[in-house]
Amino acid sequence: MLAQDRGDMEWLTQPDTWISLATLTLLEIVLGVDNIVFISILAAKLPQEQQAKARQIGLSLALITRVILLCALAWLVKLTSPLFTLWGGHGVSGRDLILICGGLFLLAKATHEIHDKLEGEDGSVTNKMQVSFAGIIAQILMLDVVFSLDSVITAVGMANQIGVMIAAVILAMIFMLVFAGHISRFIDKHPTVKVLALSFLLLIGCALVAEGFHKQIPKGYIYFAMAFSLGVEVLNLKLRSKKAKPVELHQPYR
Repeated sequence: MLAQDRGDMEWLTQPDTWISLATLTLLEIVLGVDNIVFISILAAKLPQEQQAKARQIGLSLALITRVILLCALAWLVKLTSPLFTLWGGHGVSGRDLILICGGLFLLAKATHEIHDKLEGEDGSVTNKMQVSFAGIIAQILMLDVVFSLDSVITAVGMANQIGVMIAAVILAMIFMLVFAGHISRFIDKHPTVKVLALSFLLLIGCALVAEGFHKQIPKGYIYFAMAFSLGVEVLNLKLRSKKAKPVELHQPYR
């Protein structure tokens, strides 16, 4: 029995396991950034004293959702089986429905947030509705399912051991819990970054809908577009901060 347990744990001592863990953790962090952005934007609608709590609960729910999906891989595999067929023999599975609905929700939510940011800031164009803590958490949980599905599929494709997948998800979530507050404050401090982040969510929503209809958009293109836009915005931020510095004018003596 002991020999069998020792054999079962040999994968822990293999270099490939640790390389896979490090790579998968990094990928989970990258995939989780959009989740942090969405949670931060929603949490910002709450009173200041409730925002940190909402972010922590939202990320904790995301962690729980990911672990549950990883532990239910057999059910996850069944989601890829077609539930019904549309025109041209196009089969629609449970995963497709989740991606399409999640993408459409993300598109609608990001569009509403951008409209509210551009025209409803002063309250004269749109009347802001009072949001509840439970309502914000419910919206976060809804998107956690969509983001978790993408994250878990990536984990399954990258690693063979369930322990490696769960460990990578937990490590990535710890990282996001530590830095979620910093990211949220940065987004709130720079309004143009918030609009850019919402534009990224629009891009991700389009990609989710396309993937739900079996139209693959290479992730590399999406990440490059996001990185390029973010780089331009960083240059704009530096330019604005430079212009905002007071300029001392030396007046000549009379």
